[in-house]
Amino acid sequence: MQTIIVFQQNGSGKSKIEGMNQFGDKKFIVKIVNIDGELPPLIDDSAAYLPKIIEADLVLDYLKHQDLSDDLSLLCEKLKIPVIASGKKITAGKAICPPT
Repeated sequence: MQTIIVFQQNGSGKSKIEGMNQFGDKKFIVKIVNIDGELPPLIDDSAAYLPKIIEADLVLDYLKHQDLSDDLSLLCEKLKIPVIASGKKITAGKAICPPT
């Protein structure tokens, strides 16, 4: 079974997660990483927010903070995990960014 990890900020991926759980027919495991609360405008070091290791077949980025999205993309590139960040312009790493 494949594992999908959803990174979300203040519930930003809630409807997508509900859809995967409802219509995914239990063909994959959905894990959620929540980053809640207020964040500084600039994050120099995302270590306090992102895990060092990710074990997944796919990462979905619903984060709102650009610095976190960029660092998540770089981390996933390093770990050879595809990341999809719909509607974003990721400036680092190799995230797939389809328009919404």
